[in-house]
Amino acid sequence: MDELVFSAQALQGQAIDLQCQLDAAAAKFLNTAATRLGWSGRGIHRCLKVARTIADLAGAQAVQSAHVAKAVQYRRALKTSQ
Repeated sequence: MDELVFSAQALQGQAIDLQCQLDAAAAKFLNTAATRLGWSGRGIHRCLKVARTIADLAGAQAVQSAHVAKAVQYRRALKTSQ
C-alpha cells in the first residue's frame, strides 16, 4: 500500500485545498469566521493547515467542523498573545 505522506506545513496554494477538503458545515464555519475576523486568503490557508493537522492527530480522514473550530481558536489565541 503506497501512501503519500506530506507535511501540512509544506502544502501551498491549490495543494492545501486538495488535502484539506471540508464538508459543507466546516466550509461555512470557516468562511463565517474568516469574514468576521477579517482574514485574507493566506490567513484562511493557514487555518486550513492547522485544521488538517488537528484532524490528522485525531485520526480523521476528513477535516470536520470541530477541527476547523479548534484551528480558529488557536489562530485567534496566537494573534491576541502577540
